[in-house]
Formats: sequence, structure tokens, C-alpha cells
Amino acid sequence: MSLFNTTYDVIVVGGGHAGSEAAAASANMGAHTLLITMNLQNIAQMSCNPAMGGIAKGQIVREIDALGGYSAIVTDKTAIQFKMLNKSKGPAMWSPRAQSDRKRFAELWRLTLEGIDNVDFWQDSVVDLIIEKNKILGVKTALEIDIFSKSVVITAGTFLNGKIHLGEKQFGGGRAGERASIGITERLIKLGFEHGRMKTGTPARVDGRSLDYSKMEEQPGNDDPLKFSFSPETKPLTKQRSCYITYTNPQVHEVLRTGFEKSPLFNGRIMGSGPRYCPSIEDKLDRFSERERHQLFIEPEGWETCEIYVNGFSSSLPEDVQFEAMKLIPGFENAKMFRPGYAIEYDYFPPTQLNYTLETKLIENLYFAGQINGTTGYEEAACQGMMAGINAHQKNNGLEEFTLSRSEAYIGVLIDDLITKGTEEPYRMFTSRAEYRLLLRQDNADIRLTEISNKLGLASDERLERVRKKIKFTEEFIALLKNTGANLEKVNVVLEKNNSSLLTQKIRLDKVLSRPNISLNELIKTSEKLIELSESFGDLKTEVIEQTEVQIKYSGYILKEKDVANKITRLEGTSIPNDIDYSKLHSLSNESKEKLSKISPKTIGQASRISGIKPTDINILLVYLGR
Repeated sequence: MSLFNTTYDVIVVGGGHAGSEAAAASANMGAHTLLITMNLQNIAQMSCNPAMGGIAKGQIVREIDALGGYSAIVTDKTAIQFKMLNKSKGPAMWSPRAQSDRKRFAELWRLTLEGIDNVDFWQDSVVDLIIEKNKILGVKTALEIDIFSKSVVITAGTFLNGKIHLGEKQFGGGRAGERASIGITERLIKLGFEHGRMKTGTPARVDGRSLDYSKMEEQPGNDDPLKFSFSPETKPLTKQRSCYITYTNPQVHEVLRTGFEKSPLFNGRIMGSGPRYCPSIEDKLDRFSERERHQLFIEPEGWETCEIYVNGFSSSLPEDVQFEAMKLIPGFENAKMFRPGYAIEYDYFPPTQLNYTLETKLIENLYFAGQINGTTGYEEAACQGMMAGINAHQKNNGLEEFTLSRSEAYIGVLIDDLITKGTEEPYRMFTSRAEYRLLLRQDNADIRLTEISNKLGLASDERLERVRKKIKFTEEFIALLKNTGANLEKVNVVLEKNNSSLLTQKIRLDKVLSRPNISLNELIKTSEKLIELSESFGDLKTEVIEQTEVQIKYSGYILKEKDVANKITRLEGTSIPNDIDYSKLHSLSNESKEKLSKISPKTIGQASRISGIKPTDINILLVYLGR
């Protein structure tokens, strides 16, 4: 049976963060795209915490924005609080984060997708794939409908054979109140794909009206909040909602431990690997038994709702144990629970089975994005979805594949890590994973990626022109600072205020700015020329000042990192033939032959990053390739 009289260019299976960005990207590039999801009311649902960004994740959101995606714009328009994390550290570590209104976030994403002409929707569950001669032709749904397409992107999240665990109870589901997806895993296994199980969890939600915030530490947003998107379409917040911090204690831990024998985490019912960097509260008690308290972030779920997300209290313990322990937390003495936390176990497919484009190696025109690849987090999922959607369109039209290197974007780091090293636990991005993090700052994502996106047909000409203005203004500002001498009287006032040694002779302002603790905003006030020029930047003023300050203060480090990146790029430019037979390279160890054959690296650079591959192996490959 078929209700569809067309063969779609791209079918996206799943309407989460990966699916939403995948559908938007392919459609905006001109592909006739169908988004299939079990529930159209839950598109881009924030299944766990109501926030976007954070350490390294904020950089990813800004990269998605620079590439023409929507995660940043939707976040800005639905944010209730904004913070720039790690401002006390260097700019490579600065990471934007926003609390979102969960309901409005999902609603705006749906309206955004409905506003894209090339996106069609179908509410259903995909139970099988239509494949001939190792090439995807479409999907079969639970309603027994065959839908045909040139490419398929699977973004199934936690729904593939999802199983929810709550104490000794377990039931099928991809999310609380939603059924699991059955059929796709079984089909992929028959096709020869490796698969595994992973787990994640979510904490209880409580009634904010029942909490005593006077016993907690208030965590307001930044006094002068910024925003995620580089587009003038969004504006910084003018009002914000506070979060709060409280802590567990030994009494809380004692009650939680009474439920350990019923915990699926400890009695063997959960077989999947959990996220190392976002463990459940019982995980924390087991792994960090010496600690007397653990920090909890109390996060509002929206502007009007009283629902509160208890970040740090993720649990799959019985609901009565969760509730009894929770009431011993300062501020939670009279807490009312909306729903308990739970763990969820689901299927994933090791990402070493993918190419850089996120197309599977086994089946042509079939792409995986998001938690199916072993990642965790809205941001990691969204960027994969975008890359898969772009590449599905590119391949359908015989165009060049689109990939990003490790020195171009955190997105490039993430995808390279996944397909080269794989993952045995839910992968999340950190700044420490990026060797070129000073080049991949949150403030220059638009400079790095907008022109590339514009050539793809995603970022508009207006966005590109805005970036070019930012670059031009920054260059002008740097030049003026390098050619303007310091007004000793005025500058010394700034230096004295910041406990910096005073000037005894005139020097250029760029040298003054190079000193620690001296901000450009303070120096601007000491020179009429700087004031006049900065005022000419219009709504780009804040961005230009930030960009100028970073480039002057860290110019030496940035140049050094660029030099290293350029040297490594030479290895990335050395291609390895697809038909190379590693078994015939007798100088390689059996382990190296096995790993190289499994990953099939495209370049020497990628080969060098495979776990277990030694420098001598790379030399052997270079000799074989005549280098």
C-alpha cells in the first residue's frame, strides 16, 4: 500500500534534535524531504534537561548556526537564562549555555520545520528498510506503507528496542509515555551490522511550588547576557529566570543505598554502558563512595510552568526510594514529585561502520545520526543530523561530499572520533577532545564556517556579508590599536585599578591590551579614536570587541596552533586507496592489519588516530604509498 505518489529525495526517520536538523538541512538545500516520527507533538523534544550548550557543546551549537542550522536560533527565542561558562579561563574554554522553555522549544522547532516548503511530515513508526543490492530504496512503516526515497537518514534516538527501567519494573519504551521502535535493529543485524546496547537516564521532575529556595544557592544568568545565534534575527534576553544549587548529604545517601538491591544498575538487568560524564546518583555513590555530598542543579522548565528538573539526581531506583531520599535534600523537605527518574536502555550501532559523511559502509545512501551512533546530548545529535542531511543531498545530486576536519570544527572532531576510534560508552564532546581548541572558539564559529555554508546553499548571502563586516571591522580595530599610543594619564588609571604596573613612557595600546586582566572595553574609554571607531560597528560592536581582544591577547598562541594544524593537514592530504589490501603489508602487525581493515581510513591522518596504530605503522604505510 502507498499513500505517496512520489519518491522522496531524503527520508528522515525520527523527529528529535538530529532528525530536525537533518530534515531542515536537506530541505533547505533543495531536497524533497519527508520527516517520519511517532508523534508530531514531540518534534525536537528535550527528553532530558531543558538546556542547550555547555562545555564544548556550546561551541557545537554555534557551529550549527554558522552552517545554517536552527538549534541556536530556536534556543535564543525560547531561552529563559543565558550564561557564558569558564570566563575565568582562556577563550578556548569559554562555552555558552542557555536554559530553555522546554514546551516552547519543541513548539518553535515544529513551526520552523513547517515553514520550510520542502519538508513533508508523516506520523508513523518505521519497522523495516527497503533495500536492493546493498542500496537503500525506502522504508516500510507500522501502518504497512512503503515509502520510497533516494536516501534515508536514521535518527532514532533512544527508541531502538528501548526499554525503561524503574526499580524492579521494566517496560518497553523510547521515552516516558512513548513506545519503542521495533524492527530497524533486526533488519540492520540481518544486513551484517554490528550492534550493542547503551543506557542513559533522567532524574525526577518536581513541583517548584513545593521547594524552599531560601535553603539553596541562587544561580542567576549573566548580568549582560549574550545569545547563541550570530543572526540579527534573535536578541539577548532582557529578563531571566534563576537556577539554584543544593546538595545531597549522608542521610540522602543512606536512604538511596537501601534501594540498591532493587536497582537494575546493580542486579544485572541493565547490560548497556552508561554515560561516564553524566552518571546516575546511584552510580555516583558507588564510584565516589568517599564523598559526603553531591551537587544538584535545580532548573526551571519554562517561563510559566512550575515543573522543575533536578539535574544531578538521575536515577533508576524504585520511586518510593527516590522520593524518600529526595525529601532529605535541603529545600526539598516538602517536595511534591511530578514523576520519578528512570533509566532507559537502547540499541546503537558502533560508528566505525560509517564513512566521514555518516553514510554507512554496508548500505549505500543510508545514513546514521545521533544516539544510534553511540553519542549522548542534544548538541552532538543535532550536528550529526545536519551533516547527514547535507551529505544525503550532496550524494543524491552527484555533488562533492561535505566533511569538516579536526582543525575546522568541533563537529569535525566529533565525527572523526566516532568513525576512527568508535565508542563503548555514550560519547559526549569536551574541549579536551579538540587538539586545536584555541582555533575552534565559540566566538569565531561564524568566521570559520559561514562561507563554507554559503557555498552549500545554506547560509544566506546576508549572513555571509555580516561575517565579512565583522572580519573587516576587527581588522580595522586591531590596526588602530597597533597605531595608537597610550594616553599615560588615562591608561594608568585603568592599570592602577587592575593592579597592573603603571606606564612611565608612551607605548601602543595593543601592548597594553596584551597584559592580563586588562579589558578592551576599559581601554576604549581612554581614546576618542577608539570610541568613535567602536560606535561605527553598530550591532556588531560586542562581537568585534570580543574578537579583537582575543586576537591581540592570544595572537602568539593562535599562530603557533595554526602552524601545527597546517603541518598535520599534510597527513590529512595523503589519501589511502580504497582497495588497499593491508594483509599484504607484511611489516604490519596482525593487530594493525585488523584495525586498518576494519576502519578503512581515507587518509594517513585518520589512520594515525586509530587506537593501537603506532608511528611505525604510519611510516610503513607512507613507504608503501611511495611517500
